[in-house]
Amino acid sequence: MKSFLVVGLGRFGRHLARKLTELGNEVMVVDQDEELVARMASAVTAACVGDCQDEQVLESLGVRNFDVCFVCVRDDFQCSLEVTSTLKELGARCVVARADQEKQIKFLRKIGADFVIHTEMDMATRAAMRFSARNAFDYFELTPKFAVFEIETPVEWEGKTVLEMDVRRRYNVNILGVKVGDTVVPLLDPKYRFQADAHLIIAGDKESGIRLMNTEA
Repeated sequence: MKSFLVVGLGRFGRHLARKLTELGNEVMVVDQDEELVARMASAVTAACVGDCQDEQVLESLGVRNFDVCFVCVRDDFQCSLEVTSTLKELGARCVVARADQEKQIKFLRKIGADFVIHTEMDMATRAAMRFSARNAFDYFELTPKFAVFEIETPVEWEGKTVLEMDVRRRYNVNILGVKVGDTVVPLLDPKYRFQADAHLIIAGDKESGIRLMNTEA
C-alpha cells in the first residue's frame, strides 16, 4: 500500500483518486471547491478543502509523507506550475503533473516535475501503436526507449520453448507473462511452450517490440 496526494479534483483528478483507492492505497485529495471535495470524501482516505496555490495549505498536508503527489489542477497552467514548484520546495518525494498541451511539458519538467502526464498525447500514442501494428493488443511506453506490449504469439514460436527461441538474446525483449482470456500468468519457466491462442506480455527495447508486433501471428 502506498500513499498519494491528489491536488485538484477535475475529471482526471477524480478518476485518478478513485482508481488509486480501489487499488488499496491511501489517498488524500485537496481542492478549493467544497462541493467537489464533499462528493469525493467517502471515496478516498482523506479530503481537504483548501487553496492549492497557498503554500501554507500544502505544507499543512505533510507532502513529504506521500509516496507520490499528483498535480491535477484544472484549466489553469500557471496554478499547475506554482503547485508543482511548491511541492518540490516542500520536499515532496515524487511529483507527477498533468499537461493539457504538449508545450507545457518542458515547463513542468524545468520547475521540478518528476513525471508529466499528457493524457491526449499518451492515448493517441497508444491508439496509434495498437491499431497500426499487425498483432498488437496493448502498448505502454515507460520511457522513450522502453515499453511493455501485449502481442499475439508469433507463428514461428508456436510449439517451441522460450529456451529454444532464445527470446532475450534474439529479440532483445523479456517475456513477463502469458495471457489467456482475462487471466495473466507470470512466465518464469524457460521450458514453457508457446501456444497459438495465448497472448504474450513482453517488455524491452521499444524498437525491438515494434518489430515483434508486426511479425506474422
